Amino acid sequence: MRTLIKLLCLGTCFTLTNLAAGKPANVVLIMADDIGFECFSSYGSEEYSTPRLDALAAEGIRFENCHSTPLCTPSRVNLMSGKSNVFNYEDFGLYPKGEPTFANHFKQSGYATAVAGKWQLLMEQGGTTPQEAGFDTYCLWNTPMTSRARYWDPSLESDGEILDLPEGAYGPDVCTDFLTDFIESCAKTDTPFVAYYPMILVHNPFPVAPNSRNMNQSSDDLNFIDMVNYMDELVGRLVDTLEANGLRDNTLIIFTGDNGTNADLVSVLDGKSIAGGKGYTYDHGTHVPLIANWPGHIPAGQVNDDVIGFSDFFPTIVEAAGLPPKQISDGDGISFWPQLSGEIGTPREWIYGYYF
Repeated sequence: MRTLIKLLCLGTCFTLTNLAAGKPANVVLIMADDIGFECFSSYGSEEYSTPRLDALAAEGIRFENCHSTPLCTPSRVNLMSGKSNVFNYEDFGLYPKGEPTFANHFKQSGYATAVAGKWQLLMEQGGTTPQEAGFDTYCLWNTPMTSRARYWDPSLESDGEILDLPEGAYGPDVCTDFLTDFIESCAKTDTPFVAYYPMILVHNPFPVAPNSRNMNQSSDDLNFIDMVNYMDELVGRLVDTLEANGLRDNTLIIFTGDNGTNADLVSVLDGKSIAGGKGYTYDHGTHVPLIANWPGHIPAGQVNDDVIGFSDFFPTIVEAAGLPPKQISDGDGISFWPQLSGEIGTPREWIYGYYF
């Protein structure tokens, strides 16, 4: 009981301090596409180089036991709603109409909200638009207006229009630039914000990346390694933008992946070969990275073994920002903000991995 009271007091004190300071916390929530825990050097890989994420983990917290659903779209629904998908929908890929997202929740509290990257919520089939999901502005691939291209010379929709991009444009760069511009505009107006980045990288196909030494390289395995490394660079670009605009110390950054790595790829971790598990319910299909960083709020050097599910992200960022929790029925999300703060929290004993 004393531990529970201590945790409640810590949460209350943080909320009051945050509001009294007049500086609401910003949130940058990044979710890479099709990448499991085995593809990060902070998790022990020697095959992939992710120095910017390694630094965020070393200066913050890294979770060893975060689990998504095994497929892209259900993970998005799970994360955005704060509810297990068994409570969310019956039609695969459709975000339930009228179910508030974390963006809706933050927007009600005066936050500016933006999303860039991959949408994949089947708007043309009765799904949810970015505006309905609470985003003020967006730059997205996989909407009804976009074609299949996502990497080189992409088709991207931004606020209702297809972007007229120069030849040789790279989709992940365009989306990252969109979010850096958004962050800079919020800094100029001193507006708190939530930036959601469901990344285009590193989903197949596997073309060369801008950092590839050989632009004619045709190996999927080598191109995937380059794509992972470039994904890390893009995360660093967002961190640099926060620092350049004096926002770094007031911004919570969370990074994860939406499901396991493509099943056609094999990676080496701690001397063992790990086949990608996307689409499968065994460990490598759902075991994803989770790194969080917030200078002055998340103690550095933490490694946590608690089980974290995708329903937990919504209540966590809400509590971190000092906002009232979502009024939710049939919800099962558990905030892991106490763990981020270095406390015990309320660890899960299990996750029900419903995804279809």
